[in-house]
Amino acid sequence: MIMPDSTLLNFDSNIIQVKNLVKKFGHFTANDNLTFHVEKGEIFGFLGANGAGKTTAIRQLCGLLAPTSGQATVAGIDIFKNPEKVKERIGYMSQRFSLYDDLTVWENLRFYGGIYGLSNKIIKDRADYFINKLGMGKSRNTLLRDIPLGWKQKLAFSAALLHHPNIVFMDEPTGGVDPVTRRQFWEMIYQTAEEGITIFVTTHYMDEAEYCNRISIMVDGRIVALDTPKALVKKLKARNINEVFIMLARKE
Repeated sequence: MIMPDSTLLNFDSNIIQVKNLVKKFGHFTANDNLTFHVEKGEIFGFLGANGAGKTTAIRQLCGLLAPTSGQATVAGIDIFKNPEKVKERIGYMSQRFSLYDDLTVWENLRFYGGIYGLSNKIIKDRADYFINKLGMGKSRNTLLRDIPLGWKQKLAFSAALLHHPNIVFMDEPTGGVDPVTRRQFWEMIYQTAEEGITIFVTTHYMDEAEYCNRISIMVDGRIVALDTPKALVKKLKARNINEVFIMLARKE
């Protein structure tokens, strides 16, 4: 396993703390003793090929799937004891975003604000803020089905931030969008992290992995590497993260 030169970072600032997390489905081990932490305001990349166990791990951290064993806290909440409480502290965005095509831009944000239990005034204030920030004022009353994919993704990210969560989990958020829009989307991610909100992101785009503060790489349910992109490239004498990823996957 390729780990940082110093694993004893400032644990008081950790927004996620995972130790020996295991998830089994019958005789199949999807997550095999995962141990890692994520610091507040960090952009943490969670990489791995399809079937590596990333989504299973994320579902546990989001309080959607009960772990088999181990320890884990998210925003100070024990995912074993209070999974419902975890959901109040996080935002979530997937590639198959859950906005509704038959609702307008404004109605989608209002709907999610209601789910998060926000008051009508806060919903209006925050929805107006994000609509203006995205430059979608003229599209406020446009049905989502008539909005380009890139803008849908930006709106979905805004919906995940509506209740000002401690951390946002993003599962391949830029899948299917063009390179220019992907870059714009990552600028939104940077701005969000600067505001102190932690970003936990999976991606199959290795150039995006290099935008992260640190990355972990999973193979067959285990974390086989965890460090800054630059450090991993240096340790494995690779040219880039894409080469690091291929080397580790083939080794396993």
